[in-house]
Order: sequence, then C-alpha cells, then structure tokens
Amino acid sequence: MISANDLKVKGVKAIEEALAAQPEAGLSVRGKVKYVVMNQQQYQHLRECELEAALAESRSDIEAGRFVKCSVADHIAHLHKLNQ
Repeated sequence: MISANDLKVKGVKAIEEALAAQPEAGLSVRGKVKYVVMNQQQYQHLRECELEAALAESRSDIEAGRFVKCSVADHIAHLHKLNQ
C-alpha cells in the first residue's frame, strides 16, 4: 500500500518500492484505497485476460445462437431505438 503522502514525498520511488515485492499496489487517499498501480507487464497480462474472456463470451454467444445478422444500417437503426 502506498499512501498519497508517500507518493507526494517520494514520487515514483514509492511506486517502485511497492512494486518490488508485488505485481500491484494500492494507493490510499485518506486511509482508503482509491487507485491501483502496476507495472506494464502486469497491466498487459490483465488486458490479455480481459480480451480472452471477451472472446470466450463471444464464442459462447455464437454457439448458443445469441446473435443477429443484419446490415450496418439496420444495426445503427436498432441502436438508435435502444437509446430513445
């Protein structure tokens, strides 16, 4: 955990120290975790996991028949109806 004061005093060094022993660290403001910092490698790993999960969900939807084939114009018209 990094306090906002530590970050203010130490700057990036506080983040580097916190991430030396763990892949991510919480940044607390007034005693409550408000932000999370991580190194680029951890962030990239999380993004890849999100994309894999989205791909798996899409494949599941296709296999279950939960999709519609239509033109771009029809799709946009449908979206406009949903937003009204």
